[in-house]
Amino acid sequence: MGVEYEDYYSVLGVDRDASQDEIQKAYKKKAKKYHPDVNDDPEAEDMFKKVNEAYQVLKDPEKRRRYDQMGQNWNAGQEVDPPPGWENVNINFGGGRGGGGAGFEDIFGGGRGGRGQAEGFSDFFNMFFGQEFGGGGRGGAAGARARQGGRGQRGRRKGRTHRAEITVSLEDVYHGRERTVAVPVTKISGGQRVRERKTYKVKIPKGTTEGSKIRLAGQGDEGSGGGQAGDLLLKIHIADHPVFDVDGHDLRTELAVTPWEAALGAKVEVPTVDGEVSVSVPAGTPSGRKLRLRGKGLPTGDGEHGDLYAQLSIEVPDELTDEERELFERLSEVSDFEPRGQ
Repeated sequence: MGVEYEDYYSVLGVDRDASQDEIQKAYKKKAKKYHPDVNDDPEAEDMFKKVNEAYQVLKDPEKRRRYDQMGQNWNAGQEVDPPPGWENVNINFGGGRGGGGAGFEDIFGGGRGGRGQAEGFSDFFNMFFGQEFGGGGRGGAAGARARQGGRGQRGRRKGRTHRAEITVSLEDVYHGRERTVAVPVTKISGGQRVRERKTYKVKIPKGTTEGSKIRLAGQGDEGSGGGQAGDLLLKIHIADHPVFDVDGHDLRTELAVTPWEAALGAKVEVPTVDGEVSVSVPAGTPSGRKLRLRGKGLPTGDGEHGDLYAQLSIEVPDELTDEERELFERLSEVSDFEPRGQ
């Protein structure tokens, strides 16, 4: 029984004679592009797995040599069977006899599959390389038997990662509160895939910023054929706040002051997420100047906080009392200040 040939060079976007350095650079670029934590495209996770699988083979000179020998006459998608003599190859990539694949990078946390299987990888990979991760480097007839026995498990697939977006308050992020959210998920019922809403309690970590993602392992769509469940990936949005604008871990607000406070200097109260604090407005402060309140922004996740920037806005009364008008008129007579230049 054959499997579809996987063109690992095309997956990484490199030539067949690419250097190991070029392969590594291509892998990092593709992995960054398709990582589900930064790419919301529903197909990104599958592509990310393909990129990782290709790199597992091409990064190792010996596996790459064997792959090159086998794939000279094949194109992606063509059905391929093990070449004659393949089952007699006995190479241990698992870190010693019975090693179990110390070098295997299961980025999605699936771990190793059954003996002769690398969970989350293609049938092609499992037929030709899977035993090197799951079977401790078995070769010869034993390796062939493992490959034959593993074929019955190839219908096992990890469930898809489910993505949802939730909106939380600025205070939730600041204090690291727990939120209850309900999102739709896929379940298997009577052999059919059905959608239902499931409720989760989610801890909003301190340090969360707009667009951050929280991964709940095993809380996505159910797998098929006994495969493990996918994950739930929540994208966080911070709700608009009536007082503060969010800029990463920093906060920005507008602070209204009177003309005499700006001109003479004054102590004024500035709002912060956890209460007002008193700050000094220097004498002669113009409208638009920003006062920086260190450590009064959002948590950064490492015990520190961003900053709060209060931008001053000089406000005048809507209506003047007779005395106020008289004083302003007197000021206009004695002052030679000209804000518009000479």
